[in-house]
Amino acid sequence: MSSCILLDRGFYQRDPREVAPALLNKVLLRDDGRSGRIVEVEAYCGANDAAAHTYRGKSRRNASMFGPAGHMYVYFTYGMHWCCNAVCGEVDEGVGVLLRALAPLTGLERMRAARAACRRDRDLCRGPARLCKAFDIDGSCDGLDLVGGLGSLTIVDDGTPPPAKPIETSRVGVSQAADEPWRWYVADEPHVSRR
Repeated sequence: MSSCILLDRGFYQRDPREVAPALLNKVLLRDDGRSGRIVEVEAYCGANDAAAHTYRGKSRRNASMFGPAGHMYVYFTYGMHWCCNAVCGEVDEGVGVLLRALAPLTGLERMRAARAACRRDRDLCRGPARLCKAFDIDGSCDGLDLVGGLGSLTIVDDGTPPPAKPIETSRVGVSQAADEPWRWYVADEPHVSRR
């Protein structure tokens, strides 16, 4: 994609509740030509958030979340799915933003191949596990630097601003801190995982 600006580390070095809505309408790029517009996100706030993987502290599984902002934290869930987060805040804070859904832009053939059972293009990246499968994001991407420009994945600004009034709701699929309004999505966007 031409005329895109790579998000710098300072963009991520903030509270995830600030970063999350600011990520809406940014573009996730894979080095093989796949891209998608971020249309749904959730913030996770470390020691202040009982739903965060980092709530109880650092472990081998969540170590990337405690690293520098602008890296990726990828984890395996339900014994079958990968999900990815952009690490935010300061080192050792353990905070980040879950990428929940993308609107596919380029490389749809590769996404369809990665998600052969998917029947509709609107479902290719609708949900965090589908997004990861469509972009071949797995454990090998854990800790990847989104900012350095040398990794296989980056997040860029193509000039499309975040929505002035994103929809703000509680997060999906959490039992702890379930009422916190830390999920944002683009209104009237068909690729959002659920309304």
